[in-house]
Amino acid sequence: MPSKILPHVMIETGRNPQHCIIWLHGLGADGHDFEPIVPQLGLDPSLPVRFVFPHAPAIPVTINGGYVMPAWYDIRQTDIGLAHDAQGIEASAKAIRLLVEQQHMQGIATRNIMLAGFSQGAAMALHIGLRMDQPLAGIIALSGYLLLPETLPDAIHPAARQTPVFMAHGIDDPVVPFALGDAAQRQLRSQGFQVEWHSYPMEHQVCMEEIRQLGCWIQEILSSPCNSSAST
Repeated sequence: MPSKILPHVMIETGRNPQHCIIWLHGLGADGHDFEPIVPQLGLDPSLPVRFVFPHAPAIPVTINGGYVMPAWYDIRQTDIGLAHDAQGIEASAKAIRLLVEQQHMQGIATRNIMLAGFSQGAAMALHIGLRMDQPLAGIIALSGYLLLPETLPDAIHPAARQTPVFMAHGIDDPVVPFALGDAAQRQLRSQGFQVEWHSYPMEHQVCMEEIRQLGCWIQEILSSPCNSSAST
């Protein structure tokens, strides 16, 4: 495995965690952005979890006048449903898959790893998780959308359909329109994925009700007998 791993923040909720959530931030943020969510999820302390919050590389972002900022890929126009940066997406996908492999090599089973993200990070979590050749514990996409959606039907790995998905979106989101999130969850369901979908009266943000429902979902998934401590 290449030695270059994305710099990241790591938080463990207890000793010897056998579950991991790799959480991807949004455009212009960094790995510290979602650190505060860990205690807010209300997870059972008897089931320790390792949270990994990677920092995206700093790149010029076209839609922001070429300003260099942390981003998983370039955004070239205001309609984020079009003209996706396939090269940048794939470069970040490779780097994030290395994090998954790193956690596996450190003893956490792939089926005990979740990919989570907000906005751009949510889009990346979906892009990678739907194409994995092994099922993950789950995919969490908050205020996200599908990247390169036209390629998805041919790109989905059959094993990925075993991965449960949690998606949530603000109805009044002016950054990632609600319609994009809704279309994504509909497409995933049509492709055979088990999707838990929530909408909230908010803009491009998260709210406590969303965090509470997400925490319950994570707890249920990680407590399942299918998510054992054995490596796979």
